[in-house]
Amino acid sequence: MSTLLRTCSPRGDRSCLAAIPTRAGRALGLFLALASIVPTAAEDSSPSLDDFARDLSPLVAARLEAAPKHYRQLEPSLYHLARSNARHLAAVSRDRQVEMLVNLARFLDERRAVAGDVPVIAPGRPLIGLLDPDRGLDPKEITALAAAYRTTADVFKKDGPEETIASVADEFLAAVSAAAASEAPATIVVLGHGLPTEIQSYSIPCARLAKALLDGGAGRDGAGSEGLDLDHLVLVFDDCYSADFSLNLAAALERGCRDRGITLGAPPFLIAGTNRDCVGHADFGEKFVPHFWKDVIELFYVRRPRPQRITLRDFFEKVDNMMYGYGRAPQVGKDGAVTYRLVDPALCQDPVVFVPLDDAGVAKLRSILGLPADAPLPRILDIG
Repeated sequence: MSTLLRTCSPRGDRSCLAAIPTRAGRALGLFLALASIVPTAAEDSSPSLDDFARDLSPLVAARLEAAPKHYRQLEPSLYHLARSNARHLAAVSRDRQVEMLVNLARFLDERRAVAGDVPVIAPGRPLIGLLDPDRGLDPKEITALAAAYRTTADVFKKDGPEETIASVADEFLAAVSAAAASEAPATIVVLGHGLPTEIQSYSIPCARLAKALLDGGAGRDGAGSEGLDLDHLVLVFDDCYSADFSLNLAAALERGCRDRGITLGAPPFLIAGTNRDCVGHADFGEKFVPHFWKDVIELFYVRRPRPQRITLRDFFEKVDNMMYGYGRAPQVGKDGAVTYRLVDPALCQDPVVFVPLDDAGVAKLRSILGLPADAPLPRILDIG
């Protein structure tokens, strides 16, 4: 019988219970987390966003007229957009807050439609894998998928006394740099232990991974003259705090570009197996496979017929929906509608897909939020 384990080492007394572990925006964790970071508006001004879960989200859902299954995929992303712009949103009226959030939700849908067909695993799109050295995590978790989708896989894993953590990390980063140097599409998959600023299994800080990507990308002919683009790459992280790591990686890429005097045109696509401040889990028995990647294998390798390729939409719809079952029990109402009852928040991971934003996308986001034309915004967007 397998045993459920977290896929990270403990970091103090923090846990995924401090996160936003569910897509049920009315959950207590969501309410408390937002309340803790939103400044209270002046007495004679608009209400703050500390009641997002209780009041705002239901109003947004009603205005969108979206199916519950679809809205629950948007809601965490909408929450985090609201959270990151809480001070601005708290300064406007309740009606204006709802209008802005509805427009943000529609913007998320627009970005999902634009990015949905981006291939992640597909013929001719090579895979680069980094596997935790723990027993049970087999290279076949990646190579089998590569073979099924008619592509190649270069998998790195410390698996012998002649190798060290440092040497495997160096080899992996060299492969990442080479992929960034090429304009050919590629996908990078990391399975193992993680921290918000580090691939813990191999002691690779996000700044070092960013440097490998920039070293490769900046070496291309003409790179940086009109902005360095890395959106031919998809990076998948199935480890603890992977959304935090993705955000820190994106920030490190922007800092690295500024230090080099170049512009980051487009960061890579990033897929995180866990949401902010949330740990990942794995079944650990004869095989050690994290829940997120296990569902990828189940959906697109075990089940038949297999699709011709696995796209970003497959991740933010099918994989996301399958992952929703962890920590929740489905319930069928009298009208036949399927809802979920939260059973164990610690098991909820809520995967995240981040997509690059071009200049037009950044400008539209600023416009929706009513921000100045030069207001800084991240070049990646959480689309659920």
